[in-house]
Amino acid sequence: YYVTTNDGVKLFVKVAGNGPVCIFIHGGPGDWSKSFEDMGGSNLEKRLTMVYFDQRGCGRSEDAADDNYSLNRMLEDIEQIRQKLDVNKVYLLAHSFGGILAANYALKYPQHVKGLILANCTLNLMYSLEGQIDYANKLLGTHFAASTGDSIVPTLGKALKVLSAKGLNYKRLSDNKQNIEKLQHIDAANPSHFVFAQKGLFMKQYQQDFTKITPEIKCPVLVITGKKDHAVGINHYRSFKFPDEKIVKINGGHFLYFEGNKEVIKTIFLF
Repeated sequence: YYVTTNDGVKLFVKVAGNGPVCIFIHGGPGDWSKSFEDMGGSNLEKRLTMVYFDQRGCGRSEDAADDNYSLNRMLEDIEQIRQKLDVNKVYLLAHSFGGILAANYALKYPQHVKGLILANCTLNLMYSLEGQIDYANKLLGTHFAASTGDSIVPTLGKALKVLSAKGLNYKRLSDNKQNIEKLQHIDAANPSHFVFAQKGLFMKQYQQDFTKITPEIKCPVLVITGKKDHAVGINHYRSFKFPDEKIVKINGGHFLYFEGNKEVIKTIFLF
């Protein structure tokens, strides 16, 4: 169904499963929730009421008429979905870029968060993108350099072009090419105009280092990190300073919810 926000944007929402309510916050910026649901996320429905939604300007949701994709607006969208569900406290499960939204929501609305589950999440986009450039250099033997915020995205674009030409682009996300092909097959059905995808990386708000807010987030936090996750960085989790955090390292890349599904599901249920 659709939830219409107070600024008139229709957000695609799907609710399935049993148990405590868990809102899934997809990555990108600009992806959607369907690939997570179809590639193993739905296994969480056995013990959780899963809420899959596509962020504004993403997937099956509408674009913002006034072009508002600010961090605060994104947090309000999550809050309005929670209100619509009529649940006082929810778990937030985020993947990749979604970690930035989840952590900021927990900071803004601590009274409504039971716990945070950060699966392969970045809280510092520029750090992660710089890491991807470094990894591309390692794979290619090139010397793409990125030093400032504004040059990182174009530099990464150039590096990815070379990676793609050599058929190595999948390695940023997984050692297994078939996993990425499966993901791309699902993502090919995405009806979005990709408005947020085109804007998100260039918005100064999202370029901040959000690891700095982690000491202020008091709810229980589960951090699931991939030993070979070169998309967010294999050591990125070390800069998280949540007072009540549990870190679980799993062998695999950026899509552990698929590659290490059994282990991820078990870890989340234990949490």
